[in-house]
Amino acid sequence: MRDPRMSAIGKGLRRRGRLMAEAVRPPGRALDAVPSPRGPGDPADGGYTAPPAPRLVESPVFVLSSVRSGSTLLRVLLNSHSQIRAPHEMHLRTVHVHLSRDFTADAMRALELDKTELEHALWDRLLHLELTRSGKRIIVDKTPPNTLVWPRLHRCWPRARYIVLLRHPGAVITSLTNRRTDPDHAEITAEVLDYSEKLEEARRNLDAHVITYEGLTADPESTTRGICGYLDVPWEPAMLDYGAQDHGTFRPQLGDWSETIRSGRVQPARAADPSVELPPRLRQLARAWGYPQD
Repeated sequence: MRDPRMSAIGKGLRRRGRLMAEAVRPPGRALDAVPSPRGPGDPADGGYTAPPAPRLVESPVFVLSSVRSGSTLLRVLLNSHSQIRAPHEMHLRTVHVHLSRDFTADAMRALELDKTELEHALWDRLLHLELTRSGKRIIVDKTPPNTLVWPRLHRCWPRARYIVLLRHPGAVITSLTNRRTDPDHAEITAEVLDYSEKLEEARRNLDAHVITYEGLTADPESTTRGICGYLDVPWEPAMLDYGAQDHGTFRPQLGDWSETIRSGRVQPARAADPSVELPPRLRQLARAWGYPQD
């Protein structure tokens, strides 16, 4: 009769031999461990739309603005409040989830999730992590490109609040032109128009608190009092002395890094250059926002 212990030992040795052979074998195209490639246009969720999951941060605040519109100044003023955390630009829209296998979407669907909702859950977790670390109550993200995807933010956080920060389009064009080396005027004008169109959409469709950069710099106390009222927090004088507090690193890709913002003081806004000719649509938007026409 065969000894069962010897049979078990033999099976173990054979299994170990197979594992060693697989470990040294070159990877094959059909191996299960090789992720299935997905092109940038391939659907990652099989056409399924997941219901919104509960949010850790139910009512975040987003500053919607064009680039070069004073959003970093607004950030540091808000971040100086004892209950408001306004970190550097978070660029949530560039944080993506990759479902690397064909069956991953099916697995997520069984959990009532899809690629979009997974990204929303990740974005929400990032905001919650930053808010928890700060020990504050309200978080504000002021990344200007958020303006271009505001409907996605509204879908992710139906109870989000918004501060629409406007600046005269001519002044934005001048600021971009002065900031860039070898500026392309047509390209800059098109960029400002893109931002302005989305800002106008947001202004008309969201229950947002609307301010202007010119008003913020001319009367920072009144403007920040209005924002505090919108956010339902008491106004604090320390907000105007932002230079006395630590707001992190000022560097490219995270916000403005100019000497103006580093000065720690609110400085007057530069007026729009009258020599900058705006296309008709930008003139129309500037008029709708209350800017005088020359």
